[in-house]
Amino acid sequence: MELDRLRRHMFDLRSQRVTEKLEDPSQLAKTKKDIARIFTVLSERGEKDVEQKQYHLESVGTGGRQK
Repeated sequence: MELDRLRRHMFDLRSQRVTEKLEDPSQLAKTKKDIARIFTVLSERGEKDVEQKQYHLESVGTGGRQK
């Protein structure tokens, strides 16, 4: 899912920022906006509880452990 990919990319960018290896700081804002766009489209489609479903799938994928 595109949302998963963007969240992983955001995590990577934040890690790079902490280690001072982030070459283009504007990438953080761009990725954040892309994630917001996806949530906007999902809400326009009438998707319900997208965040809760996402976290449920993540917890099931990690063996039930919360992050």
